[in-house]
Amino acid sequence: MASDSGDSSMDREMILADFQACTGIDNIAEAITLLELNNWDLVAAINGVIPQENGILQSNFSSEASQANLYGPASQSEATEAAVAAGVAPPPCSSSSPSSPSSSAASAFCPIIPSSRHIVERQPRMLNFRVEYRQRSVEVVLEEASTVGEIKQILETELGVPVSKMQLKGWKSGDVSDSTVLRSLHLPKNNSLYVLTPDIAPTASTSQNSALQESLNHNFLLVISHREAQRDYSLNFPGSRTIQEVKRNISDLTNIPVRHQQWEGWPASASDDSMTLAVSGISYPCHHLSVCQRSSPANTQEPTEECADVHMISDSEGDDFEDASEFGVDDSEMFGMGSSSCRKSPMMPENSENEGDALLHFTAEFSTRYGEVHPMFFIGSLEAASLEAFYGKARERKLMAIYLHNDESVLSNVFCSQMMCADSIVSYLSQNFITWAWDVTKEANKARLLTMCTRHFGSMAAQTIRTYKTDQFPLLLILMGKRTSNEVLNVIQGNTTVDELMMRLMGAVEIFTAQQQEDIKDEDEREAREMVKREQDEAYRLSLEADRKKREVQEREEAEQVRLEQMRKEQEEEKEAIRLSLEQALPPEPVEETGEQISKLRIRTPSGEFLERRFLGSCKLQVLFDFVASKGYPFDEFKLLTTFPRRNITQLDPGSTLLEAKLFPQETLFLEAKE
Repeated sequence: MASDSGDSSMDREMILADFQACTGIDNIAEAITLLELNNWDLVAAINGVIPQENGILQSNFSSEASQANLYGPASQSEATEAAVAAGVAPPPCSSSSPSSPSSSAASAFCPIIPSSRHIVERQPRMLNFRVEYRQRSVEVVLEEASTVGEIKQILETELGVPVSKMQLKGWKSGDVSDSTVLRSLHLPKNNSLYVLTPDIAPTASTSQNSALQESLNHNFLLVISHREAQRDYSLNFPGSRTIQEVKRNISDLTNIPVRHQQWEGWPASASDDSMTLAVSGISYPCHHLSVCQRSSPANTQEPTEECADVHMISDSEGDDFEDASEFGVDDSEMFGMGSSSCRKSPMMPENSENEGDALLHFTAEFSTRYGEVHPMFFIGSLEAASLEAFYGKARERKLMAIYLHNDESVLSNVFCSQMMCADSIVSYLSQNFITWAWDVTKEANKARLLTMCTRHFGSMAAQTIRTYKTDQFPLLLILMGKRTSNEVLNVIQGNTTVDELMMRLMGAVEIFTAQQQEDIKDEDEREAREMVKREQDEAYRLSLEADRKKREVQEREEAEQVRLEQMRKEQEEEKEAIRLSLEQALPPEPVEETGEQISKLRIRTPSGEFLERRFLGSCKLQVLFDFVASKGYPFDEFKLLTTFPRRNITQLDPGSTLLEAKLFPQETLFLEAKE
């Protein structure tokens, strides 16, 4: 057996050598794989690598070459000369050993065998390369005998990148030199590479164009809130859609003509309705907007000349008008609030029943006064805003900024137009805060605010607001949610600058972030504990379930055993009853001195014991069978046999007599179980 295994191993080695010689495949693993696919059939493997229409040709040797090869293999040089004379490629292999079982198959593909067989025309192995460079892709096909430098020369022509500044990456064996032959890398047929040019900076136009093209292909989700209807629309638009087209679509949904639409949320860069969404500066992938119907012209009268004069005074340098009362203009008129003809509509209606409606009115009026670029005010109750900010998962929580407006303060216009509408402030508030607003100009609205603050944030928050006078408004309250209560972290008054406001906001965010990290850690630990508990509970439940099933199986098995035992007992009782009845029905055993013909039978049981009894010769065989059955060997389970000659008595007619069955005067029988 060991000898056969050794011969088989040797045969495969020789087949492998012949296959590599004829196909030119140097990679042993690849050659073995191809041979295994063909069950080590050398001819089939070579045909699979080199199809006949391309690589296997009929020999065209001259008769001289045929004669020479017919009488034995010539030298390699002679075979080459014969191949050249025949007009085919020189032989890529030498003859195999005649003793090899594969040599006949291999010789069918080597040009040193008789002309009636085939030869192989050596075909170069081709490799495919897909090379990526920035936004371009180049396909390169080369023989595996080529070098890495030849690939670079082709790429230089295609990409216009000098070879000296080109780094070709993606080789599985690491970086290779330009002189490396591809065959030595043992590459698969299809390969992917990429080019790096660290010394060549990408042109701005290329980067911008690719980024723009990518943005145009994006889909933007616009969440548009219709204020009057209190309804949100989630609409998907491609980046190539213009702002004007979006507004027309909204006109179809809300029945608000484009010219009467008043928007909030468009970035400052979206100044032209003909701009596409890709270049408008909106957030990707989702951007929030709100729309309402612009107030009718009857409610927005053009300012009179007097009003214009007042605004000019308010915009002039304060040093030139230190005493405005000389011109009949008081302080309130200097800031656009003095004349009844110029007085604007209130930021918030008095005694509004619904907080959401009041906030919609506030947002619309704020946009009318100070423009579309402003913080995205939360539309809803103070309770809903606090829930949104403080009571979500720790990673999703934010600070809460409550903006309190007062039209009677001379600082309101400046704070709103220069602070609250600054791009940096708007962006920072949107990213880090839930911003809620309220107007305290009217005493009823102020009292309502204090009641809400007391209910949701405690009496300290309400008392903090009470301490500020009208001329200190507007206020920006920064609140942070804690485990047990909500805390007023900072109060920013109206007499501040953009830089100071930003610094105080950033300071609040820094404090909040530290607290948030602790909350996240605690929440993760709590979730981990709950997860462990859930896993333990689940494992316990599964264990109980497994025990219950095991108990049910055990109970079923026990019930089955009881049933089988009961059946067995019933069968035994039934057999015993039959045996007793048969025993009672037997005729009495005759005595020897009766003078009648008596047959004495001796019966051996399967256990080796003997049953002996006398029977009248005129007794039927059925009496003998009943006697055997009364001893526990029923007729349907056992057969009664004679010793010599061997006869099966149970197959005889039970009505025949012992004399007729030739069981007289004495006989030895034995019992055997039926199969």
